[in-house]
Amino acid sequence: MSKILIRGAKVLGGEPQDVLIDGETVAEVGADLSAEGATVIEAGGQILLPGLVDLHTHLREPGREDSETVLTGTRAAAVGGYTSVFAMANTHPVADTPGVVEQVYRLGQEHGYCDVQPNGAVTVGLEGRKLAELGAMHDSAAGVTVFSDDGKCVDDAVIMRRALEYVKAFGGVVAQHAQEPRLTEGAQMNEGIVSAELGLGGWPAVAEESIIARDVLLAEHVGSRVHICHLSTAGSVEIVRWAKSRGIDVTAEVTPHHLLLTDELVRSYNPVYKVNPPLRTEKDVLALREALADGTIDIVATDHAPHPHEDKDCEWAAAAMGMVGLETALSVVQQTMVETGLLDWAGVADRMSFAPARIGRAKGHGRPVSAGEPANLTLVDPAYRGVVDPADFASRSRNTPYEGRELPGRVTHTFLRGRATVVDGKLA
Repeated sequence: MSKILIRGAKVLGGEPQDVLIDGETVAEVGADLSAEGATVIEAGGQILLPGLVDLHTHLREPGREDSETVLTGTRAAAVGGYTSVFAMANTHPVADTPGVVEQVYRLGQEHGYCDVQPNGAVTVGLEGRKLAELGAMHDSAAGVTVFSDDGKCVDDAVIMRRALEYVKAFGGVVAQHAQEPRLTEGAQMNEGIVSAELGLGGWPAVAEESIIARDVLLAEHVGSRVHICHLSTAGSVEIVRWAKSRGIDVTAEVTPHHLLLTDELVRSYNPVYKVNPPLRTEKDVLALREALADGTIDIVATDHAPHPHEDKDCEWAAAAMGMVGLETALSVVQQTMVETGLLDWAGVADRMSFAPARIGRAKGHGRPVSAGEPANLTLVDPAYRGVVDPADFASRSRNTPYEGRELPGRVTHTFLRGRATVVDGKLA
């Protein structure tokens, strides 16, 4: 592999430096570097981050290749600056056996746009009644460390306790989709003023908060790790903050769309805004931003949920829940967190690379930008402004809530172990 010299990049938003990539690793970081025969990238004014890591991506393969495949999903990830994604288990068949997780893992290796780490299901068929083969999935070639029934809640407290006890033996983590099913029967959007005015079934905040409260107490009782997926309410923030103050081993994620969008958008009845958990209120959005800034919420995770056109171009009640997010996540975080002064770029690196890699045990990712480290890197132009056009997406699906919206920042280059997967904003 050839050498690449990145000149004048602001590493984690700091002072401009040169970074030399030699093969798969960072060879040198410093001033006025040179390397004979190296490909030179003039990066003046751009931010150099460790490759982003997404703990929550739906790649849909196997079973729903009409929505996304491992190939198209990892291409979208690379365009968004990601070098590692964790693929959720709600595929068809469900990723609840070593065979299925190994299939997804090997597809990621074959396509090579970013590393794919499959998440395993907690229960067989996501049905919540019997534990899946957690140990066997961990011991497989995929080396599963994160287990989730995402899309469904592990609502049985005994099953959740057993899962927490089981994964503790090998340092795994259970990632909970916090949604009390009885409290959300028929729910279509956030329960509040807007749902009442529109006459749509309400999705109360307590349906999320009650599960989180139960699960942090279970994690404390068992002495295990629990991760809260797509936290969305101010009340959930307070529960996680309390749990952390008590020393409970809990981590939490927030999606970009919950940092920016509110339930007021549902007044349009546009199903692109239908998502699980639902868009909440402005009060919730501001609480989530503050919690991400102060570390109560550990990471940003996209919950990239692609759907084909026909699953979204229909009446609200019949529409599928979910939004694509890999290609716009960093821009939304720049707008909501960096440009508001809540996070600097070093903070972005922590919430979108270092911390998710640590939670998911992503080897070789979330590493410092320094000599000897794997060259998993993302170069971002923060001065760029552009209008989102889903026709330009690398994802197979187009269900973005940001169509026609101007967002800041653009990933210009992504490197996976020294190999460029994105050059000048385009797939290599």
